[in-house]
Parts: sequence; C-alpha cells; structure tokens
Amino acid sequence: MREHYRSLPLLEDDLAITPMDQFARWFEDAVAAGLPEPNAMVVSTAARDGRPSSRTVLLKRFDERGFVFFTNYTSRKGRELTANPHVALLFPWHPLARQISVTGTAARVGRDETAAYFRTRPHGSQLGAWASDQSTAVASREVLLRRYEELAARYPEGEQVPVPPHWGGFRITPDTAEFWQGHENRLHDRLRYVRGEGPHGRPGWRVERLCP
Repeated sequence: MREHYRSLPLLEDDLAITPMDQFARWFEDAVAAGLPEPNAMVVSTAARDGRPSSRTVLLKRFDERGFVFFTNYTSRKGRELTANPHVALLFPWHPLARQISVTGTAARVGRDETAAYFRTRPHGSQLGAWASDQSTAVASREVLLRRYEELAARYPEGEQVPVPPHWGGFRITPDTAEFWQGHENRLHDRLRYVRGEGPHGRPGWRVERLCP
C-alpha cells in the first residue's frame, strides 16, 4: 500500500519563530480540515531499563511552556514518566500529509491547574478517574462497572466530585519539534526546531532541514 502525497513545499522562511507558534498554525489547519480528534497524540515513554511503550492520549492545552495532558499518575505512563521524564509525542495528521514529532521532558503540573481542569470534565469522566485503577489488571468489566455505580451513588449528578490525589497533568517541555510535510517521490519536507541559545544568551531555537 502506497500513497502519493501532493502538497505545497514547507520552507524555512514560512515557519514561525518558535515551534509552539508553528504548532498552533498547523493545529488550526487540522481543526479547520475537520480531522477527527486533531488533539489526539501518541505519547511514548520508557521505563528505567529502556523498554518503551506508546499510547494515544488527548492534548488538553498548549502554550509557550509546552503540551499538557492528564492521566492517572499510577498508570504505566505515569510511573514511567516519574522514573524517566524523557518523552516523545507524535501528532499523525494523515489526511493533511502532515505529522509533528516532539521530544522533551515531562513534569507534573500544579494541583491548582489539575483541579481547574478536573472541574471542566463531564461528571461521568470525573467518576471514571476514581473508578479505574488505570493499567492494573481487573477481574472483569462487571467489576469496573460496579465500582463506577458505587461512585455514582455516592456522588450523584450535580454534586462535586473531589479530585483524585493520584490523578493530574503532565506538561511536556519540548527540546525538539519536527514538522513533516509529505510530498511526491518521497521527497518530504522535514524541518526540525532544536532548542539552543538565542540572542543575548536567552533560550532560543534553531531550525534544521532533515533528509527524508
């Protein structure tokens, strides 16, 4: 199976100054194109011994500080990021022949930020954060549903659900961010931002073109 990509060139002069500004441009394009869940991203982590694992999660916010998602801190990704904060993100926007790959480091967001986001979640999702001991074995789906029903009886719709102490956000601060645009004959554009020193010794970014 092979797809022939046809798109406009991605040139250095067309890029934003920072990768987060460039991400905002492409994210807006993905939303405008009607891509399903354009904020879905693959998060890859590794244990202390180097064994990797990947899963898809939803990006919940981004700004100049980085990318934020929320999870159970005792889940596999939560444990691995606590032991080894190095992480990779991938946004695979296939209908646009685009992908963005990011490497960086993860750190937990503050509890106030976690609580503020938790309050915006649907009531059922708030209960689900308590019901699921994420990444652990469970005897059956019925067991999981029974946990949820017990919580729903304790915290009915309209009653405030407390924020689980084991649940919260990670912010990924990027060290590199590669913007990939597919082209015919596999002559794809790959432009990568690399964190370095900018003017006056302040943090900045340089851009390098990679062979496809």
